[in-house]
Amino acid sequence: MNTDVAERIANRMQTAAAEIAGAVLGKDEVIKLVLASFLAQGHVLIEDVPGVGKTTLAKAVAKAMGCSFSRIQFTPDLLPSDVTGTTVFDQRTCDFDFHHGPIFSNVVLADEINRTTPKTQSALLECMEEMQVTVDGVTRKLPQPFIVIATQNNVEHGSTYPLPEAQLDRFLVRVSVGYPGHESEVSILDSHLKDNPIDSVKPVLSPEEATALQNDVKEIYLDDSLKSYIVELVEATRKRPDILLGASPRGSLALMKLSRAWAAISGRNYVLPDDIKSIAVPALAHRLIPVEGSWNAEAAERAVKEILSEIAVPVGYERNH
Repeated sequence: MNTDVAERIANRMQTAAAEIAGAVLGKDEVIKLVLASFLAQGHVLIEDVPGVGKTTLAKAVAKAMGCSFSRIQFTPDLLPSDVTGTTVFDQRTCDFDFHHGPIFSNVVLADEINRTTPKTQSALLECMEEMQVTVDGVTRKLPQPFIVIATQNNVEHGSTYPLPEAQLDRFLVRVSVGYPGHESEVSILDSHLKDNPIDSVKPVLSPEEATALQNDVKEIYLDDSLKSYIVELVEATRKRPDILLGASPRGSLALMKLSRAWAAISGRNYVLPDDIKSIAVPALAHRLIPVEGSWNAEAAERAVKEILSEIAVPVGYERNH
């Protein structure tokens, strides 16, 4: 790839990040990770306590990218057809019309996804994997670009339905927004004195340009030695005694796609080991199934960090490459 193309991707993403940062204060790394996932055509699971800006982040991403946005509030009584849409008989035309569900948007916020039943959760599987919806035997393509940003509260567990491993594996990354720092929280108060800061976010891209950038990222160079390094990292998750089931080849693909997007956002047309290390934890930790006993997100992340420290980077790709 031409270096100019990588620099253009970086410039456009930095412009979008600046717009989003006006509504989500003090969370530059989280914003960068979500934008990298967008470029890699992957979905994002935001797992955190209430009130830290999960919904605001999703809305800001949609506005900055100039994309259509829909929010699905997941509840126990939500039906699959409430997500995908349904076919309705029109008595005037004596024909069946399809009423599109909220999934037919560029950016879909699946709010509190773990509060709905497994049947409704599974309605997202085809959408997230194949970018299409099948209702009554008819398959319809989703608009491009397409990304699901799902949220879940990791504190309350009553009346929730934990996401099954097959569903978790569809998410490219799992991220945590976290509490803001003191100065950032003061700035949040200032930003809400008159208007909601989300209203000030302006579109800096269009769906067509966003799709073109996604295609450009596929040209980022990944050396064969780094492909082997990615596979070694994923294989290591399958050999640890505290992990019952490690990451599947989908985990390897996640590292490949996300590291290329991360390199592009950094203005490079090639991937470095540090790119892979930077995104390994959010891309792999949620894919691990433990042996018995206590297990949480922190333990999974710690396991991935230990693997990163144990697996040597390819020769010639040391930190100062």
